[in-house]
This record gives sequence, structure tokens and C-alpha cells, in this order.
Amino acid sequence: MTTSALKRILYVEDEPDIQAVAKIALEVIGGFTVVMCNSGKQAVETAPDFSADLILMDIMMPDMDGPSTLKALRHIPQTATTPVIFMTAKVQPHEIKEYIAMGAIGVIAKPFDPMILSQTIITLWKKAHE
Repeated sequence: MTTSALKRILYVEDEPDIQAVAKIALEVIGGFTVVMCNSGKQAVETAPDFSADLILMDIMMPDMDGPSTLKALRHIPQTATTPVIFMTAKVQPHEIKEYIAMGAIGVIAKPFDPMILSQTIITLWKKAHE
């Protein structure tokens, strides 16, 4: 993992409304370049070519959930070490512990505040690179 600047985010989310709000929050407020994926399968196909600095991913998705997607991404050389932050409504302490144990650098609770989403991501990113 490098300590380079955080610029490119791959966002994996199956809900169009959440996609729209998060994309605006990340691009307009955060100044990030964001590529959206509607599913874990699409993320696995898109991620190797996008060279994301960070993957932001929903936990609960049809077909391929967040943990399964993370596992698949870890088997792709280009994404094997890309930091991942999960976004989920499932944020009980034992659940967060499980996500971190899977290799996530952090967890953001849904619903999230679009005005502070980018700053929350930057904080988690910096903490992971200390």
C-alpha cells in the first residue's frame, strides 16, 4: 500500500438513489474521480482497468455481496492490495470487527451524510496509512 494521494474511487453499490447521492458527494464535494459499479460482478470486471486508489463497497448486494466481492478482488493482481471501505447499515460492533478482519480499512454507516462523506473517507484513508 502506498501513501500516495487519494484521487480515484471505485464505488460498488446496487441502489441507484444511493449511487447518485454518493457520486455527487464524492465528485463535487470531495473532488474525487469516481467510477460506479452496480454489482460485485461488475466491480471485479471493472477494477483491474480503473486503477482505483480506494474501493468503496456496499455489503448487502444481490448475487455477489461485499465480502464475496472483496475476496474476488484480492485474487486479482491489480486489486490485491487496494484499500477497501465498506458502506453498510449493518454496523453493530461485532459486524464492524468482522469487516475489518476481512481486510477493510474502515466502515461507513448508512445512511451517510453526503456533506461529510468525503472527509470521513479521507480520515479512514489517513488512519490506514499511518
